Amino acid sequence: LGHQVLGLALGARTFKLPFGHHGGNHPVRRLADGKVEITSQNHGFAVDLWSLTDRTPPQAGGLAGPELLPDSVATDFGEIRPTHQNLNDGTLEGVECLEVPAFSVQYHPEAAPGPNDASVLFDHFVERVT
Repeated sequence: LGHQVLGLALGARTFKLPFGHHGGNHPVRRLADGKVEITSQNHGFAVDLWSLTDRTPPQAGGLAGPELLPDSVATDFGEIRPTHQNLNDGTLEGVECLEVPAFSVQYHPEAAPGPNDASVLFDHFVERVT
């Protein structure tokens, strides 16, 4: 819910996924270093980062394909960038605000279905708020 709320607060739209993300085995790419996290997810909507641009998103099977998210987007709160992407359908799974201390992911990092795959997010949170 927090990821979608942040997306809406930044001015993005959300959309209903054709197939919701449910379960503990969803591969998500961390865009900064290309590492893949195995995540636990339970959502039926996604944030449309392209809705913050005047560009037409590249399409792959009706959704933005892997590695086809915008590099960064300007919002009323400053520049934001995508941080995580679902490898099954290419949807946005994480975003970070570059000028205010806010970021979000659309999965459950505390669930850690992989070997502590997303634990780095908690360290990043502490860095951003201190």
